[in-house]
Amino acid sequence: MTTLSLQQANLIINTAIHVARELNLAPLTVVVIDAAGHIKAMQREDGAGMIRQQIATAKAWGAVNMGVSSRSLAAVAEQRPDFMNALINITDGKIMPVPGGVLIRDADNHLLGAVGISGDVPDQDERCAIAGIEAVGFFASI
Repeated sequence: MTTLSLQQANLIINTAIHVARELNLAPLTVVVIDAAGHIKAMQREDGAGMIRQQIATAKAWGAVNMGVSSRSLAAVAEQRPDFMNALINITDGKIMPVPGGVLIRDADNHLLGAVGISGDVPDQDERCAIAGIEAVGFFASI
C-alpha cells in the first residue's frame, strides 16, 4: 500500500500556499495528517490567525476519522445537527464540519491521510487543498 511521505506532505503544503498566493487569498495555515490522524507536516503563513492551526487540524482530523471530507461533514451538520454536536463533544472538539478538510487517496482508493486548510473562506481553503493533493499525484476526495 502507498504511504504519505514527509516530502509529499511538504509538496502538498507548498503547492497549496503557492495557489493561495496566486489567488491573493488571506494567509493560510495548512496541516497534512496521515491516515492515523497524526500531523505529518504543518505550515502557518505570516499573518495567519493564531487559531488557524487548530481549525485546519480539526478539518483534516474529522475527515480522516469519519472517512469523508469536512464538506461532507458540514452537510451532516446541517441535516443532523444533534448528531454532529454529539460527535464534536465526544471528540473533545477535534472535528470542524466546514469545507477545507480533504481526504488524500492513492490510485487504488486507499486512504493516506487528509489536508486541512484554514485562513480564507472555506471553499477557497478547499480549492488550495485539492491543488496540493493533485500536485503529488494523489486523488482528492471531497
